[in-house]
Amino acid sequence: MGSIDPYTTKQGKRYRVRYRRPDGTQTDRRGFKTKRDAELFLSTVEIAKAKGEFIDLSAAEVRVSTLGAMWITSRERILKPSTFRSLESAWRIHVLPKWGKRTIGGIRHSEIQAWVSEMAQNQSATNVLRAHGILASILDTAVKDRSLSANPARDMALPKKGKKRKAYLTHAQVELLATKAMEPTLVRFLAYTGLRWGEATGLRIRHLDLARGRALIEDNAVMVNNTVIIGTPKTHKSRSVPVPPFLVEDLALRVQVRQREAYVFGGGEAPLRLPNSKNGWFAGAVSRAQKDDPELPRVTPHDLRHTAASLAVSAGANVKAVQRMLGHASAAMTLDTYSDLFDDDLDAVSIALDRARSRAI
Repeated sequence: MGSIDPYTTKQGKRYRVRYRRPDGTQTDRRGFKTKRDAELFLSTVEIAKAKGEFIDLSAAEVRVSTLGAMWITSRERILKPSTFRSLESAWRIHVLPKWGKRTIGGIRHSEIQAWVSEMAQNQSATNVLRAHGILASILDTAVKDRSLSANPARDMALPKKGKKRKAYLTHAQVELLATKAMEPTLVRFLAYTGLRWGEATGLRIRHLDLARGRALIEDNAVMVNNTVIIGTPKTHKSRSVPVPPFLVEDLALRVQVRQREAYVFGGGEAPLRLPNSKNGWFAGAVSRAQKDDPELPRVTPHDLRHTAASLAVSAGANVKAVQRMLGHASAAMTLDTYSDLFDDDLDAVSIALDRARSRAI
C-alpha cells in the first residue's frame, strides 16, 4: 500500500499520496484538498494495479513531440524509404506544429475532430487520413504503455477517399502510345506485364529468362529526395511474371549488348527515372498519341498497370493469374481493385443459375 502525507500551501492544507507503480518505482500525486479524496485516489490506484488496469498519470504529461519523435524513428527502421518519406513529411508539416507542445493526457477527442475537419477543407483526403493516422498511432502507443486509458483520436468522422476511375487502353492504343514514346519497349512492357514503374526500371539483365518468357521481379527502384533507391518490391516478395513472346525479341537485343548487372531500360548504368507528369517524355507521348486518337485517355505510367490487368482479363485470365502477375497480396485484393473487369463473370453466373433452375424444375 501507499501512504498519505499532509503538507501546507498558501491555499491551505493539502495531501500527497505516495504509491508504487507496477514496476516497483515510486511516484506521488499532490494537491488533494481532503484526506478522504487522497484515500479514494490511493484505493483506485491499488485496485487498478490488481486488475492490470493501472494508468501512469505522470507519463501522461509527456509531450506529443517527444513520443512522436520516438514513434517516427521506429517507423524508419521498418518502412520502405518512399513510404517513410511521406509519413515523416506529414508528421513534420501537419502533426508536429499542431500537437507537438501538447501533453498526451491533455488532448481531447473534440479537439482532434475539429483539427481533422479543418484540414479536410483545404487538404486532400489522403493527406488528412495520413496526418490523423500518425497522431492516432502515437496515442495508441501511449495506451499500450498504460500512459492513457483510451485513445482520444479514435472513433473520428474522417473524410473518405474518392475512387479515381481507372483508365484502360486497348491493344491498338498501347501500340500507338509506344510508337510515340522515347522508350517504346518500356511502354509495351508495362502494359503487358503489369509491373509497377519501380519494378520495371529496377529490372536488370540477369532478371530476364527469355527462353521461358519470364522476368524475375526482386528489386524496386524508387525516388526518395531526388535519389533513386533500390529496395524490395511493394509486398517484399519476389515473383516471376510472364513476358509475351512479341516482347522477347526486343528484350533479346538488350541482353546481347549489355552486362548481366546492367539495367534493362534506360542507359543501363542506372534505373530510368520516372518522367515528369506534366512535361516529361511519357506525357509528351500521350499528347502526341491523342492527336491521332482523340479517344485515348490521359494516362500515366501507372495506368499501364491497370491496362495490363484489363487486357489479361479480356484474354481469359482468371483472377488468381492476374493476382500473381500484378503481385497483389491476395486474390481478394485483385477483385476489390478491378471488380469492374469481372462484370462478365457475374453475367455468366446469372446465366448458369438460370440454366440450372431450368434443368431442376
